[in-house]
Amino acid sequence: MTTTITASVARAGIDEFQVEQLELEDPRPDEVLVRYIASGLCHTDLEAARGNVPTPRPVVLGHEGAGEVVAVGSAVTGFAAGDRVLLSLDSCGSCVNCLGGQPGYCDRHIPLNFHAARADGSVGLRDAAGKPVHDHFFGQSSHATHGLAHPRSLVKVDSRTPLEVLAPMGCGVITGAGAVLNSLRVQAGSTVAVFGAGAVGLSAVLAAVVAGAAQIIVVDRNAERLTLASELGATHLVDATEVDPAEAVRELTGGRGVDYSVESTGVLAVMNTAIAALAPLGAAAILGVTAPEAALQANVFELLKGRTVTGSVMGHQAPGVLIPRLLRLYEEGRFPVHRLVRTYPLAQINTAVADVKAGTTVKAVLTP
Repeated sequence: MTTTITASVARAGIDEFQVEQLELEDPRPDEVLVRYIASGLCHTDLEAARGNVPTPRPVVLGHEGAGEVVAVGSAVTGFAAGDRVLLSLDSCGSCVNCLGGQPGYCDRHIPLNFHAARADGSVGLRDAAGKPVHDHFFGQSSHATHGLAHPRSLVKVDSRTPLEVLAPMGCGVITGAGAVLNSLRVQAGSTVAVFGAGAVGLSAVLAAVVAGAAQIIVVDRNAERLTLASELGATHLVDATEVDPAEAVRELTGGRGVDYSVESTGVLAVMNTAIAALAPLGAAAILGVTAPEAALQANVFELLKGRTVTGSVMGHQAPGVLIPRLLRLYEEGRFPVHRLVRTYPLAQINTAVADVKAGTTVKAVLTP
């Protein structure tokens, strides 16, 4: 049996997403059928659409899904029809890192999340011509009205908070917040610099406020984003179009540099700046994704001052643990992630993409 769904399809050689009617298979024993109520639009989706990551096309993207379970396969436990769920990355569940509570570093992270197919290479979608369309992107392919998901991608949500507010927690929000709370373990009274005021960077700002950082410096080129950062708790703003960011950060910290820095732009030069802005014994978390051949350039003498540089993926904690942590903070009024969100109908996905690229929208969330 199949179900007719509406989905946004990225096709090779076509610049814009195509909203199409597709046929979706029933869930296999190890799959869950989800009706998507909302799905965030992430930078990784755009890179996959352009062919810059190892994801085959045509493909339905989306990896910040939120919705309701419609049906579960016979081998699925822990979920039932009617459950409200958020969706995040997929993982094998059996490698050393998965067993250690770090599925973001799963040994099979690339094939399970970027190859957009089941483990056996099959897909669950067909287009109007009967040709296969890749799905299972990050175990979900949520830029659609419905999709087949792997249970390891699902996090059950009891909160009645609107799912369009919570959807970005599946990737962008946990990436920024988790870097602060888990990778860097920012201490109360410390100094933090956040490079990039997009959804990831502003989520880092929200987490730095929760952590009790005394000085939160945000660096960006967009004046409206900087204003929003201030409203969310940033104590100092740096317009990178007007000053040298590293020098500005050092000046704001009395020449010392910051205890922690978070880079979220994916721009190599900014990554290097995030390291250069550190104080002795400072730590930088690199979150942005750049070309595979790109290399950081850090002054060795400066690193000998006890500086640490770390990568951080998907919050550096199992989404099933981190998402409920952030949801509790949101419900307490301490993590106002709704300030980042603007919703668009799925049919207007190309408008959402244009607004994100123009910087007028921080986090676009698609709704059916």
